[in-house]
Amino acid sequence: MKTVLKLGILTVGSILLAFAGNASAEKGYVGSETCFKCHPGQYNDFIVSGHSYKLSRAKDARNRPIPLPEGYTWDDISYVIGGKYKKSRYIDNNGFIITGAKDGSELKTQFNIEDGSWSFYHKGEKKPYNCGGCHTTGYQKEGHQDGREGLIGTWAQPGITCEACHGPAGDHIRSDELAKVNKMMIVQEMQLCGECHIRGDKDKIPASGGFIKHHEQFNEALRGPHNEGNDLTCITCHDQHKSAKFKGGIKASCESCHEDVGRAFAATTHGGFGVDCIECHMPRASKSATKKGEFEGDVRTHIFRIATDADAKMFTDDGKYVAGDSVTLDFVCLHCHQNKDLKWAALYAKEIH
Repeated sequence: MKTVLKLGILTVGSILLAFAGNASAEKGYVGSETCFKCHPGQYNDFIVSGHSYKLSRAKDARNRPIPLPEGYTWDDISYVIGGKYKKSRYIDNNGFIITGAKDGSELKTQFNIEDGSWSFYHKGEKKPYNCGGCHTTGYQKEGHQDGREGLIGTWAQPGITCEACHGPAGDHIRSDELAKVNKMMIVQEMQLCGECHIRGDKDKIPASGGFIKHHEQFNEALRGPHNEGNDLTCITCHDQHKSAKFKGGIKASCESCHEDVGRAFAATTHGGFGVDCIECHMPRASKSATKKGEFEGDVRTHIFRIATDADAKMFTDDGKYVAGDSVTLDFVCLHCHQNKDLKWAALYAKEIH
C-alpha cells in the first residue's frame, strides 16, 4: 500500500465520513478481524494497543480484569469506556455514563487501573456519552446508537479499529484485483492523529488540577520545537499500530537526530545513571487517571522544550491552559529531586547536557 492522501486537519474527518456512508448500517465496514487475514502482523500489534479498547460492548469487556462500581452487575452495563492502561468508565443500559450509585447517592465510578483506586467522574450528573467521534469507527453525530437515549450519535463499530484510520474496507476486500485498485487510505501526516489527540483549539493546551489534560499530544507538538521548519510527524517516532509501551512502539530515539547531544549527555552524571532524554524533555506533566506526585502525572508531554528560568509559569493564572511553549522545571526536575526547589534546579538546568 502507498500513501494516497495527505489532508489538512479540517478535511480529514470529513473525508472519513464520506467514506463511512450510513454508519449505523455498517455500510462498507468489515471489521478488524477481516483485516487480520491479509495483515496479521499489523492486526496483532493493533489489537493489544489502547486504541481498540476506547469503547467496548459489555459482552466483550466483561471477561477483562476490571471491576464494576459497587452495587452494579454486568447486566446493568451496555458499554465500557477504556479499560486497557489508565482507567475504565461504565455506561448504563440507557446509554448514560454511570456517575453515582443506583439510588442517586455518591459513589466513585471510575476505576484507575494503575493503582487500583476509584475516582469520582462528574459526580451525580446525568452524563450522556458524546465521545463517539474519537472513540468509535464510522461515527455520525445524528441519532442514538442502539436506540439508547444517552448514546449521542451512531457508529459502525465501537472502538478505534483499523477502519477508523484507513476508511471502510468493503470494496478493498472483494477480490485481489479490486484490492489493487481500491487501495486503503494511508495518511502519514500528523493531522489525522490530531483529529482526536486534541481538545478544542489547536493553539491552546488545556489544563486542569495542576496538570495538562490527557490526549493533547497534537497541540503540544504544534507548540514545541519539532514543528518548526521540519517534516516530523507522529509516525516519525511512533509505530502507528503498536503501543508505545511495547518494544518497537517507538521507532526512533532522540539520539537518532540529536546524536552529538546524546553522546555528550551520556558522559554526564545523569547519563551514567541511565536517565533517558524523555525523563526531562517529556516528563509526565499530563494526567489521565492518577498522579504519582505533585509534579508527576501519568502521561508524557510532547512539548519537549524546557524553560530553565526558575520563574517561568507552566499554566495560566486560572490554571486552565499551558502558559508558554516550554515545560517548567518543577515537572522536569522536581518530580525526582523532591527535596529541592526551582532555584536549585535553575542553577544546573542550562548545563545539564
